[in-house]
Amino acid sequence: MEHCSPPLLLRMEALLNEWLWQEKYWLPPGIRWQDIEMKEEDGHFPLPRDLIYTLPLAVAFIALRYVFERLIAVPFSKQLGVKDRIRIRAASIPKLEAFYKQNSRQPSHAEVVSLGKQCGLSQRKIQTWFRHRRNQDRPSNTKKFCEASWRFAFYLVAFTAGFGSLINTPWLWDYRECWRGYPKQPVAEAHYWYYILEMGFYLSLLMCVSVDVKRKDFKEQVIHHIATIFLVGFSYCANYVRVGTLVMLVHDSSDFLLESAKMFHYAGWTRTCDSLFVVFALIFLVTRLVVFPGRVIHTTLVVSLEFFQPFFGYYFFNALLLILQALHVFWAYLILRMVYKFVFLGKVERDERSDEESEVDDEEEEEPEEEGDECSWEQRKGAINSKLASLANNCVLNNLTNQRNINSRLPKAR
Repeated sequence: MEHCSPPLLLRMEALLNEWLWQEKYWLPPGIRWQDIEMKEEDGHFPLPRDLIYTLPLAVAFIALRYVFERLIAVPFSKQLGVKDRIRIRAASIPKLEAFYKQNSRQPSHAEVVSLGKQCGLSQRKIQTWFRHRRNQDRPSNTKKFCEASWRFAFYLVAFTAGFGSLINTPWLWDYRECWRGYPKQPVAEAHYWYYILEMGFYLSLLMCVSVDVKRKDFKEQVIHHIATIFLVGFSYCANYVRVGTLVMLVHDSSDFLLESAKMFHYAGWTRTCDSLFVVFALIFLVTRLVVFPGRVIHTTLVVSLEFFQPFFGYYFFNALLLILQALHVFWAYLILRMVYKFVFLGKVERDERSDEESEVDDEEEEEPEEEGDECSWEQRKGAINSKLASLANNCVLNNLTNQRNINSRLPKAR
């Protein structure tokens, strides 16, 4: 086996090179791989094997996030006053727990009737148990704050470093420079790391998608992550690095504002959250609905044809950009809904874009203890006593107020 392995690997590599790395996929017509070979002194040319480093980097991001959330995000959340809601834990009922995990989190009426017969409970108790069980799985404000703070930290650093590396480049100001000399364009070390870190981060987000907070736009977020990874990977291999850095910069410019608004939302800083959201909405709408389609997509779809004839890479790259633009339009619709609420209702009720959990309905709030049939007598007695105490206090306050009014009228009576 040891003697067969090298020839087998060589054959697999030859097949991969013959099928995947065909020049018609990656290079404009009339250009061969030999034409774009560069010497070391000319600079670094992007190679597909460079992207292998993104896999261990994604794992490193996950480990760094674990440390960041526990050592920085959690203490910071306490400083800002983030509070977690206390929820009623569902009673331990093995049959209902098995159905909850294996079948459905929201049983139908027929299933509720069947489960009630199996467990000897009323339909009301079955429905209440499932409501408490779903609420029990809802992520706490601290968990959501930690996730938002981690993304805020990365997006802020990525945008700052990316803008700093691009501010002196000619293609940031003149988009035709993205294609001048293509495809024989060396890649600066700063832009190489910009690419590798961005792709590693989005890979880590995709790996953690099953444990992160599931939001209203969960499917759109997964599509966005996958499209971004393909976009970054393909643009690096095809040496679309110059326009690729612009795509990443446009996206990072507003994302850190959204995450900061979420952080203050979870902390209950309503005015700060609303102000940050308005700034985010303005930047998002300008960068994603004006700059991205009007400048970035235009230069890849139209301006690039001034420098080379269309080929497979041209169509594939622009198709990924159009997928991202469709997601931008979807998110812009949600954001405009929030802006409408902010203007006409005076506040931002919730993050329409991605802050609402998709698996729990808004109506699933914990009911008062005295309304549930499953409440113990001690719980109901405590609720009744608290109401009686409140009623008594109101009576005492009313009596004192009336007595104070009578005393104030006595001198006039005399």
